[in-house]
Amino acid sequence: MSHQETPAAPGQPLPLRWLDAITAAANVVGSLLIFGLVLLIGADVAGRNLFGAPVSGVPEMVSLSIVAIVFLQAPMALKAGRMTRSDGVLGSLRRRVPRVAAALETLFDGFGIVALAAILYAHWPILVQSWERNDFVGAIGDFTAPTWPVKLMLLIGAGLLLLQFAARILRRHLGYRA
Repeated sequence: MSHQETPAAPGQPLPLRWLDAITAAANVVGSLLIFGLVLLIGADVAGRNLFGAPVSGVPEMVSLSIVAIVFLQAPMALKAGRMTRSDGVLGSLRRRVPRVAAALETLFDGFGIVALAAILYAHWPILVQSWERNDFVGAIGDFTAPTWPVKLMLLIGAGLLLLQFAARILRRHLGYRA
């Protein structure tokens, strides 16, 4: 794993501090979704065992929430240096030729920006279509939930992740640790 990064220092530019605050808020929303799922699944299990009646829509809500949680929490994982990756080569380069390691990390962050830009570009029409058609999951008469809120959370999370990749490049070249 890469060097541990810390919350934004007060000396960092205001846009980076705002980005970090919004990223932290998205992470909290993701954590609240996890807590909500724990309560929901617990209620479903209790309902099945005690009353022979499950909570309607649990599988649908779980599947929708997982996508939202991943995209809301990924930006904080990247900012905190906890995004899964192999650092063997980078660690060695960082010790021997730090400039090459920094250039390689910048290249990787650039690839992240390009990949997330593609996700944002491809997903925007999907969100618009979901909103316009009032797409939902579930069975009419039992349980339905609109899909657009999750698609919106995906776009917000992907946008924050793209901005965190850009912030890593900026911090690296301005000399900020994180």
